[in-house]
Amino acid sequence: MTDTTSEPERLPVSILTGFLGSGKTTLLSRLMHHPEMDRIAVIVNEFGEVGLDDALVMESNEDVVLLNSGCLCCTVRGDLVDTLKRLFKDRAKGNIPDFDRIVVETTGLADPAPILHTMMADPFLVTRFRLDGVITVVDAHHAMEQFDKQFESVKQAAVADRIVLTKTDVTDAEQVAKVEARLAELNPAAPVIKAVQGDVGPSALFDAGLYNPKTKSADVSQWLREEAYRATEGHVHHHDHHHDHGHDHGHGHGHEHGHHHHDVSRHDDHIHSFVLYFDEPLEWNRIAGALDMMAQTHGANILRIKGLLNLKELDDEPVVVHAVQHMFHPPAKIEKWPNEDRRSRLVFIVRDLDKKTVESVMNSYLALEFA
Repeated sequence: MTDTTSEPERLPVSILTGFLGSGKTTLLSRLMHHPEMDRIAVIVNEFGEVGLDDALVMESNEDVVLLNSGCLCCTVRGDLVDTLKRLFKDRAKGNIPDFDRIVVETTGLADPAPILHTMMADPFLVTRFRLDGVITVVDAHHAMEQFDKQFESVKQAAVADRIVLTKTDVTDAEQVAKVEARLAELNPAAPVIKAVQGDVGPSALFDAGLYNPKTKSADVSQWLREEAYRATEGHVHHHDHHHDHGHDHGHGHGHEHGHHHHDVSRHDDHIHSFVLYFDEPLEWNRIAGALDMMAQTHGANILRIKGLLNLKELDDEPVVVHAVQHMFHPPAKIEKWPNEDRRSRLVFIVRDLDKKTVESVMNSYLALEFA
């Protein structure tokens, strides 16, 4: 296991995604001219899509442009791994200006999962970069129709750490409220930031990951946001997991969206989230085996898993786990528990996978006696 808190030098990477026409390019263009972006590198698919203003370009070569704001922009050459490696090495050699953050823009139809897999699996990237978060841009004017017709748009919103809601100025208030309510059901933990003409500051979008650069330590509560998932569980399933002491954790309060009356064909009715708790410390081999079994048997339907584990092998040092579909990020020890609650907890964001099935797989594996 690695210790996240001992590696603050790893560069944060934010994934910027959003459906075609959502305003992602407008947002990116505004961001790149923002004074807070002076030490940030942006990776795009095409310079032309971003519409770089020639007056703002200080210097450029075939695939790297430096803006007078200090923001560095480059295009994907080869694949993303090659581009990230090249950026890192050019930065180390002093061939390009120094930067301390990277933003990767995906194409409009892109499933963000493969990019997250890349960030989690490549040995070079894992030791030099850390995933800060997924920023998803949602078009308030067309979101309801897109969510119904395009599953990728739903998936982009479901896995987001931050959601930027655009075109609210040209969409009537009732429609905006419907989109916000739908997003709250789809992804209760992600803050929704309204942006008119792409006008949103970088500080509202970044530092969404586990590591908090301000405190130089892991901010588990902000990253896990388990209360948000827990509070919405009552909409879809009864909260009856036997690790939970039978407590009512407040699900169903403050949400009057009528989830059960939705058209069953809606894509986002297939996606839901829940939290599993484990009272007693777990053995690493067992919980790792159970999670591996989940990934092997249901990986395609697991959009994301985030967790904080209390392991028997470690003396009060919590371990963080993070998975996207079948791919797990290397587990990481962190310095301290966020509060007095020492229970292990796993947040699942899933598609067409009910809580009882997950519980069954986990419990059957955890109950096994190893020789």
